[in-house]
Amino acid sequence: MCQLLGMNAKNPTDLTFSFTGFAQRAGKTGDHVDGWGMAFFEDHGVRHFVDHQSAINSPVADLIRNYPIKSTNVIAHIRKATQGQVNLPNCHPFVRELWGNYWVFAHNGDLKEFHPNLHTHFHPVGTTDSERAFCWIMQELSKSHVGVPSIREMTLTLRELSKRIAKHGTFNFLLSNGDALWAHATTFLCYTERAWPFQKATLSDEELTVDFAESNGPEDKTAIVVTTPLTSNETWTSFESGELKVFVDGVHQSY
Repeated sequence: MCQLLGMNAKNPTDLTFSFTGFAQRAGKTGDHVDGWGMAFFEDHGVRHFVDHQSAINSPVADLIRNYPIKSTNVIAHIRKATQGQVNLPNCHPFVRELWGNYWVFAHNGDLKEFHPNLHTHFHPVGTTDSERAFCWIMQELSKSHVGVPSIREMTLTLRELSKRIAKHGTFNFLLSNGDALWAHATTFLCYTERAWPFQKATLSDEELTVDFAESNGPEDKTAIVVTTPLTSNETWTSFESGELKVFVDGVHQSY
C-alpha cells in the first residue's frame, strides 16, 4: 500500500528534512514506486506537485528537496498502486474546491466494492478508490453544512463519514483545508509534536540529523503525521484503529 506524510504548524515552516527521509521509501528503503505527490497551503492558495515517477527518480521531487517551501499545512504521498493505473491522474494528493476553499486529500489503503453514488459536481478524474472516497466526502460535507463549519463541527462530521467508508477496507487518510490537518487511521499512522525547547532529530531512512533549535523559536510548534516513524530518536504516538485526529497550530486537538 501507499505511505502518507502530513505537517501542521503554527508558523510557516518547510518539510525538507521529513520529506528527504520519506522519499527514501520510494525505492530505497521501501517499494512505494508508483508515483508521488505533495501539496503546500499558502494562505488560500495551494502549490500542488505530482509525478507518476517514483520520488527517488523524479526531477520534481529533487526540486522540492532543494527548494524549501514554507507552509503551515502540507500533505505528501508516495504510491504503491492497488487500484488504478500508474499515471498522473491517479497520483495523490487530490485537490478540490468547496465553499471557496481548496481541500487536499491523500489515502493509504484498499477499499473493496466502494462505488458511491456521486450526484453533485464532485467526480473523480482518475480511477482510484481513493479519489472516489475523496469526492464522496466532499459531496457529503457540502450536504451536511451550508458553509465552512467550525473545526470542531468538521471533525465530528468527518468522524461519522470515515466510519462509513472504513467498512469497505483500509482507510488511512490525511485531509486539510489550510486551517487544520485531519488524519484517520484504520491500520498504521503515528504522529510527533515538536516544540520549544527543540531537539536534534535523526532520520530512520537516511543518514541525516537536524537540530531544530537552530531554525525555530519559542513560538514555533509543528506536528508531523506519517505512516511509520520517520526518525529514530523522537517519541511517536500511534493512532488507534478507527481513530480520527485533528491538528491545529502544530498541536493535536481533542474533540
